[in-house]
Amino acid sequence: MTKVKSLADLKKMKEQLQSKVELREKGEDPESRVQIKVAMATCGIASGAKTVMEFFIEELEKRSIDAVVTQTGCMGYCYAEPTIEVQLPNQEPVVFGYVDNQKADEIIEKYIKNGELVDGIIPMNYNTIDNQ
Repeated sequence: MTKVKSLADLKKMKEQLQSKVELREKGEDPESRVQIKVAMATCGIASGAKTVMEFFIEELEKRSIDAVVTQTGCMGYCYAEPTIEVQLPNQEPVVFGYVDNQKADEIIEKYIKNGELVDGIIPMNYNTIDNQ
């Protein structure tokens, strides 16, 4: 365990523990919240996915939007990185490609807050075993 040497160290430790508790609490009923998955495979990271993920985490909190932001591996859309999957409560997920901070802001304002579709959606062009 890390030694606490100052009040700043203690505050930092408290913030870290609170964020872990919040994530655990949100994780108990994710279907009732907006879920955002950021593809963080090598191609996504190289294209700026880490910056996009940080933007979503900060902006959703600032705008008091109840959401869970997680990272995932490759979604298979390397040509369109950074890619994110957004699932609104009780709806099918939608995948967006070429997401930068400006596009992320548009997704928050138009799609997440108002349910309006925005440019950049990657169409589902595959079949699962159940669909055949």
